[in-house]
Formats: sequence, structure tokens, C-alpha cells
Amino acid sequence: MESIILLFLCLFLGVGLQYVKSFPQNGYIALNQFVINVSLPALALYYIPKINISSDLLFPLGVSWVGILISFLFFYFLGKIFNWSKKLTGCLILTAGLGNTSFVGFPVIEALYGAEGLKTAIIVDQPGSFVVIATVGVAIATFYSRGETNFINIIKKILFFPPFIAFVFACLLNVLNTDFNSIFQSVFLKLGGTVTAIALVSVGLQLKIDRHSKHWKFLTLGLLFKLFITPLFFIIFYKFILKGDGLIVDVSIMESAMAPMITGSILASSYGLKPKLSSMMVGVGIPISFLTLAFWYWILILLG
Repeated sequence: MESIILLFLCLFLGVGLQYVKSFPQNGYIALNQFVINVSLPALALYYIPKINISSDLLFPLGVSWVGILISFLFFYFLGKIFNWSKKLTGCLILTAGLGNTSFVGFPVIEALYGAEGLKTAIIVDQPGSFVVIATVGVAIATFYSRGETNFINIIKKILFFPPFIAFVFACLLNVLNTDFNSIFQSVFLKLGGTVTAIALVSVGLQLKIDRHSKHWKFLTLGLLFKLFITPLFFIIFYKFILKGDGLIVDVSIMESAMAPMITGSILASSYGLKPKLSSMMVGVGIPISFLTLAFWYWILILLG
């Protein structure tokens, strides 16, 4: 419950800071950079060395990797059909393609499925969402922000992306079956714990609800895809095509139904991909997702 309160408190705090004259109007830029360069690498260094590699990872891993793929296909073709700008297409791919698998996902999954469910949620988030945002996410942001087609430059962006560097190092530790000592682990956990508060304050600083905004129809489409089409796809794919069953499958499907990823919004904003729309996807999507998550939880109970 504390995590849910923190989500809304930080979001509203960010909105409130818009009206504080002494607070820099572009302060969100510094907050975004702190999240990308400090908080996210710290999370990778804490969690990745502790992950146990097994075939059970396939269902939770697929949530983020398959999710970003279907988002790309969906919005890429819609963008071509309706002649959207590159920045609009890129914004929707990133914000609707990745779910809030940790900040919203962890407390919700723990409340619904307990500690065992949380273990699966961490797999969805760390080798799943985290790695996707640090690799595919950066590639998408680079391509759609500048129309970059130079493969070498895109690879450089990924390789020098701080969270990716931390991820590679953490994977090496995992392979070597080692980890940092307890003092460093504690430091990384505390630094990583700043992601939620700082990222949501940043989103709140950029969140402007304009009833006459041209973004509403795109916001509606993006949230329809993220909160309804994506979980429906995974129910059909995991439950009926792959014949999956059990806690791991149910938690994976619930994670696919989470609101748009805060870090995805931060990345889109940092690359100039419709910052207002990316903030609305998170700011509006999080409250609505609590209703849609209840719906999908009920559907999973009916499916057994």
C-alpha cells in the first residue's frame, strides 16, 4: 500500500512544482538524467547478479520482448497508414510497448500473489523490461528522434548507455556466480530505490492536462493498446496457443497489463519524442490501470 501512495504522492508533487516559481521550469531534464545515469544502473547492479537462469524465465521474459515487438508492428503500420510524424510513432511505440512492471507491478503482484508472485515479477522487470529499455528502447528512441539510420551510431548509443553498461557488468557477475559485498549491495539498492520518486516527480513536472490538446486521441489509442490489446494478446498466446498454466503464467499476463513504463516515458522525453504525450501516457495511465488490472485479474480467475 505504501508503494501505491508513493506513486500518486510523487506524481502530484511534480504537478505542484510546476507552480513553484523558484523551481526551474526545465528541472525535469536534470531529474531524467539522474534516473538514467544513476538510479537505473544501480538497479541492474543490485538485481541482475541474483537472477537464477532457467527455462522458467521464458514466460516472464516474453512479456517485455514480445510486448515491444507487437507495439512496434502496431504503431509502425498505423503511422505509415495515417502519415504520423516519426516522433509521434516513436513515442507510442515506447510508452505503449513497455509496462510499469516494477513501480506499479511489484506492489500489485505482491498484494495479489504474495512473495512467490513477486519473484516472477522481478524476472519480468530486470532481464525483461530493463534490458529492453536499455537496448531496443534506446535504438527506437535514437531512430525516431533523428531519423537515424546509421547502424553503427545506434549501436554506439546502446553500448554507451549507462544502464546497459551496468547490465553487462552485472551479467558477468551472474555468470561468474558472484556478487558485490553487502555494503555495496545496500548502496545500490538505496540508489536504485530513488527511481520511483524522482521519475514520477519528473513526469508530474511535464504533465499538463489540456482538454483541447491534440494528444487525447493518441493517448486513448496508446492506453487502449497497453491496457487492453496487450494483455488480451498474452492471454491468447500464453494460455491458448502455448497452453501455459500456473502462477508464473498468470503473473506474467498481469504484468503485461500494467500501465505504461515510467522509464519509457523518461526515455521518450529525453529524446524529444512528444514529451507531453509521453507524460500523459504515464500520468493518466497509472490511475486507469488499477481498474483494468482488476478486470484482467477477474478474467484470469475465470480461466482458472
